[in-house]
Amino acid sequence: MAYVVTEPCVNCKYTNCAAVCPVDAFREGPNFLTIDPLECIDCDACVSECPVEAIYPDDEVPEEWEHYIELNERLAEKWEDRIINETIDALPDADEWAEKDNKLEFLQEDWD
Repeated sequence: MAYVVTEPCVNCKYTNCAAVCPVDAFREGPNFLTIDPLECIDCDACVSECPVEAIYPDDEVPEEWEHYIELNERLAEKWEDRIINETIDALPDADEWAEKDNKLEFLQEDWD
């Protein structure tokens, strides 16, 4: 079992979770974080650090966000050289985006 970052992270990208990960499993995208399932050791440290409650064990992801399991795997591979293990500033409108739903269409996979 690995942990999965889900929709609430899109356009927020708070990094408190990445800073506490003991194995550097987090990968950074332009406006989203992901967890590499091959690196995650299921320690649960990141869950309580996420202010938007975006992180779940893969067997507890809410049904409407189950597609984020595959998305985390794919993006972790794509962003394999973008390890993040420290706290950086959240995106400028993170607090505003934290309140929004249905954000998948806004997820950016490529760095400009």
